[in-house]
Amino acid sequence: MSQELWKWARAVAEEELALSLPERWVHSQGVARRATELASLVGNDAELLASAAVLHDVGYAPRLAVTGFHPLDGASFLRDVHHADGRLVRLVANHSFALLEAEERGFKEVLETAFPPLEDQFLVDALVWCDMTTTPGGRITTARERVAEIACRYGAASLVGRFIGRATPEIFATVARVESAQVAQPR
Repeated sequence: MSQELWKWARAVAEEELALSLPERWVHSQGVARRATELASLVGNDAELLASAAVLHDVGYAPRLAVTGFHPLDGASFLRDVHHADGRLVRLVANHSFALLEAEERGFKEVLETAFPPLEDQFLVDALVWCDMTTTPGGRITTARERVAEIACRYGAASLVGRFIGRATPEIFATVARVESAQVAQPR
């Protein structure tokens, strides 16, 4: 693995998040660390997963927040400004059930058209696992604790609260699939 994509992705994420949103930067680094735990499961896509992990929240950067929907804003930035790898852009755009939140925000058709979901379901699942098992402070957590933290932070009646409520069964099922694959993997 060349590590070129990873070095570039980390530098972009750091530039966009470290000063303006230091907690998001810490979270993104933690999500990327989780991605390294899945390297053997994703094989040749290990660098891609780690790169998507560190960039997944780049759309929160204030200067990139065009629509206010971070998966769409981050993916658009990566595509339009950096001409990033299409699979990387689509992972960022669709991370952690973004289509469900896009529907809540009225962006579902825009997101699906501009950034169709990736066909490699395990790679998509892997990124969900990385994000949903990492606290805002970059520490390891369970999916149940992470979902509860998101619901508490935003409130159940908020747009994000409604989204996370709808996504919870899918998040738990996805995390379980990835964890089952980890257990089943020969050591």
